[in-house]
Amino acid sequence: MIKKLFEINKSILQNYNFYLFYGVNEGSKNEKIDELLKNFNRDNIFNYEENQILNDENSFLESVLNKSLFEERKIIIIKRATNKILDIIKSIIEKNSDNLIIINSGVLDKKSKLRNYFEKEKKLVTAAFYEDTFDLLSNIAKKFLKQNNISLSQSDVNIVINKCGGDRKKLLNELDKIKYFTLRNKKIKTDEILKLINLAEDHSISELIDNCLAKNNKKTINILNENNLSNEDCILITRIFLNKSKKIYNLCSEFKKNRNIELTISSAKPPIFWKDKEITKKQIYEWTPENIKNLIFKLNEIELQIKKNIGSSINLITDFIINQSISKTNN
Repeated sequence: MIKKLFEINKSILQNYNFYLFYGVNEGSKNEKIDELLKNFNRDNIFNYEENQILNDENSFLESVLNKSLFEERKIIIIKRATNKILDIIKSIIEKNSDNLIIINSGVLDKKSKLRNYFEKEKKLVTAAFYEDTFDLLSNIAKKFLKQNNISLSQSDVNIVINKCGGDRKKLLNELDKIKYFTLRNKKIKTDEILKLINLAEDHSISELIDNCLAKNNKKTINILNENNLSNEDCILITRIFLNKSKKIYNLCSEFKKNRNIELTISSAKPPIFWKDKEITKKQIYEWTPENIKNLIFKLNEIELQIKKNIGSSINLITDFIINQSISKTNN
């Protein structure tokens, strides 16, 4: 059964157990999934890659279909799904599973067997997630800028929107860069915006820092080599690095108490986006609360050095990042 996006809300979960979300707009899909699952117990939400299921079908089916009397409803999210998953989904439906299954697929053409099956069956729900319109992205940008007290002209907003290919997630990533920049500078000029959104065309600052914190030295160096950092970028990097380090400090502190990585991840506030969970786990394993606290002090020191020696800022920040990616911390 085909549904419009506005028809898919929390109340629909009482009537349907199987959902197929497909299309190019990952940001919109993830927002919808988060909206639907907002009040669910995070311990009952399980994420699977399609390949993971295909490689061990029996284990997956056993996990989905077996349920004790006192067990709550499970939520199964299947990512990057294709037509290959169709027979397994049919098998679950035939056994009348009352668990909630959400399938997240990319583009599915009209000949897709998976798409056709969900469109024709009345007890199944499917929805397409197309590119966000320019007007919608413009409204999202204006709301973000207002909430963060950032002033941008409409022409500058348009520059940022045009960079995002119709995906609100990419837009919010670019707006985050601008937010961190304006923590130091109250105003931001057009040429500075152009530098920010063109920085790391293939790899974002966020990815650079995530890999550094995860001790992925080779990946960290590759990202640095593929980007032409400017002096203006260096303060922005330290700001984002500091913000991420504080989040990891909180997670490491929680993990030190409960020694349960899944509980630590699932109870994080704000929630950790599904695609970031694995690298976040690695970061938690790599750091102790004491060492990440020392890193935060060092970041404050490196920011002061950069401000005093702006001409050497690129060397200062790259040396710092490389050293942190290779240093041993969790010992």
